Amino acid sequence: MMQPIVIELAGEPEGVGRPRFVRKTGVAFTPADTRKYQAALRLAAQVAMGARPPLDGPVRVVVDACFPIPASWSQKKRESASKGLIGATCKPDCDNILKQLDALNQVVFVDDKQVISAVVSKRYSDRPALRIQVSAIEVAA
Repeated sequence: MMQPIVIELAGEPEGVGRPRFVRKTGVAFTPADTRKYQAALRLAAQVAMGARPPLDGPVRVVVDACFPIPASWSQKKRESASKGLIGATCKPDCDNILKQLDALNQVVFVDDKQVISAVVSKRYSDRPALRIQVSAIEVAA
């Protein structure tokens, strides 16, 4: 069995922004913030993959979004949050975080349609980051 691929991008996790439209032409485009974040995630994935080719079978993905603990919280509440006792109910939504997997196409896997199982969790941490673990699923012959 192959070791899982772990991608980590330091900093506050971001969700995929809604597409924007040009009124005159009706052309849709991805917001610049989303493009920059996906480029950084893609680079982190390339580093994690090294010389390995993209996975071409079914995969399982575990996404751990670690958000900064609000500075306005009391010390006691901050300690509880850093121990994982308080879930992050902040933006972005889990589904928008999961959409960031598009950045891993042709790098970690051929296409994100190969993801057959996904778990997304949001929590507070002293080290904000987006951590993605991708595991190939063995298929019975």
